[in-house]
Amino acid sequence: MRYIPLIKIYHENHEDGRAIYERRFSDLCTFHPDIEIGGHSAFFCLTPELASSLIKIYKMDKEVQKLRDRLPDAAIDQFAMRCLIDEIVLTNNIEGVSSTRRDIENVLNDLGKKDPRKRFYGLVQKYQALQKNETLSLETCADIRSVYDDLFLSEIQENDPKNVPDGEIFRKGPVFVMSPAGREIHRGLFPEEKILFHMGKALEFLRDVNCETLIRISVFHYLLGYIHPFYDGNGRLSRFISSYLLSHELDPLVGYRISYTIKQNIRDYYDAFKICNDPRNFGDLTPFVSMFISIIRQSMEQLLKALRKRHVRLNEYAKKIRGIPCLQSGKLDQLCFLLVQAQLFSERGIPTKDLLSELGFSRATLSARLRVFREKELLLSRKVGREWFYGIRLEELDTLAALLESQIDG
Repeated sequence: MRYIPLIKIYHENHEDGRAIYERRFSDLCTFHPDIEIGGHSAFFCLTPELASSLIKIYKMDKEVQKLRDRLPDAAIDQFAMRCLIDEIVLTNNIEGVSSTRRDIENVLNDLGKKDPRKRFYGLVQKYQALQKNETLSLETCADIRSVYDDLFLSEIQENDPKNVPDGEIFRKGPVFVMSPAGREIHRGLFPEEKILFHMGKALEFLRDVNCETLIRISVFHYLLGYIHPFYDGNGRLSRFISSYLLSHELDPLVGYRISYTIKQNIRDYYDAFKICNDPRNFGDLTPFVSMFISIIRQSMEQLLKALRKRHVRLNEYAKKIRGIPCLQSGKLDQLCFLLVQAQLFSERGIPTKDLLSELGFSRATLSARLRVFREKELLLSRKVGREWFYGIRLEELDTLAALLESQIDG
């Protein structure tokens, strides 16, 4: 049965809305975070649909883990980097912040230089850390500010100094979220004392082990948007924190899929905020929790589908490579497999240093082996910064394999 938001019921019949609110609020399957939304005590209901989605998410997570075990570690690392670039571009895009895939690639390539002044350096560094399972402290308001500073402070100082946080920890002035038409759609909490109090309550709920982890992440994502503790960067901050928390609860790769899925469902995402922010919804956060759990479920579905597809294709190409006689000497078959793997899983291809490490070649030997693929018009190459990256033309490889197979059959 579809869960109808209280605001809709109340709009059609005030008495029905009030009665259903009281029934939902006191239900045994209702949770009560110790925080107020629009003057009402917040709550959410663990509906059958919500429980079913949670079960499906954890089942898919196990499937992702099984696929990981069947794939080369390098393929997973390459795919993670590809998803990371997508995630950062899209989380910026949702907020109207201009960035390209090449922008993020360049930052990734230069991370070793540790230049925090470089645009998006903090954002890229933090997202990359999700791969390494690094621990992030989210215990206090000061912790939230510390994450914010690492992600955005240098960017905001340079591009829009008036939006630098000016309070004790957060902002001391009011802030309004406006629609594209210039209409106010949300007013962040104010003054800072109120922000500090509610953020403390939100963090307290995030640590409440009596509630299922994915639901806590969903509620915290909403609360961070509702409180709106900073002048700018709140949306990107909440998506990063959600990605971090999800990467510790589920397979880390899902942390790089959230903004992608939100972008696909952007209207539902904003509508859920709008519904739950409205005082006529009586503090019922179930619409947002349901929407965000759906986002997580879709992210897992898409991740699983993407890995399955690449796993099948990698195995198919491994078989094709074994059937190409000219690749069966000088480790050309291994080189071909690495190029195929990079083409399937990587955004950029495989760098020279990784090929040298994997194959044990000298640079001269690698150059000679790559020339074989270049002469057959199979090789793809591109330069990012000072590094060369390589892939392979899969369609051309298919054609070569089919031609050789037909010659053998003939």
